[in-house]
Amino acid sequence: MQSNEIIVYDNVDECPYLPKTMARMPLRRPTKKLTGPQFDQRMFEGDRRYGRFLYRTACGDCQACEPIRISIRDFKPNKTQRRTLTRGNAQFLTVVQTPVVDSEHVALYNDHSDRKGLNSHSKTTSAYDYKMFLADTCCDTFEFSYYHEGKLIGVSIADRGSTCLSAVYCFYDLDFAKLSPGTFSVLKQIEKCADWNLEFLYLGYYVAENAHMNYKASFYPHQRLIDGEWREFKKN
Repeated sequence: MQSNEIIVYDNVDECPYLPKTMARMPLRRPTKKLTGPQFDQRMFEGDRRYGRFLYRTACGDCQACEPIRISIRDFKPNKTQRRTLTRGNAQFLTVVQTPVVDSEHVALYNDHSDRKGLNSHSKTTSAYDYKMFLADTCCDTFEFSYYHEGKLIGVSIADRGSTCLSAVYCFYDLDFAKLSPGTFSVLKQIEKCADWNLEFLYLGYYVAENAHMNYKASFYPHQRLIDGEWREFKKN
């Protein structure tokens, strides 16, 4: 643990990624807003952000969660990804801004969670909950907003360091699922990394047995943090 962080929670709970599995993800709160280099180091070590907190899996024998990142210099989109980007650019207006908390964003978030079956506790997320999860932050945070004919249809929250961008969470209107807004969002963030001269886009955890998490491995080449070492994976 870094000296300028405080552990605020460290219990074993139900795993959010794998059923019938217990997980340990200690929550740590930085005492000050992270600088760019400090944030880079947290991402390099495998951290994720939840509100003002950082966490990292510490689940004993289970190693299912593998932090995954894309080298902006090395990434090569495949044919499907290129088509998704072209089609999305034709349909969506992308706006990069500070995170917004309003009824439109919260309603879209709840609709996505309900229709995707992600709301296991059947509890509607309030504006306060939304803010505490995504907009209240310990680092530099941005929102990628996607609009179709003036209507908000997707949001992706991302954190920025000195050399990297970290995708925190993405949600969208499932009526547009055929346009692959999740993949489109990753590709737009890769573009923004190139614009900002950043080296890596972190995509969070890759979990092979979780259908909501394993799509991340479709971006090649990519690197995954395994046994403390970033290893590159290329498409066979």
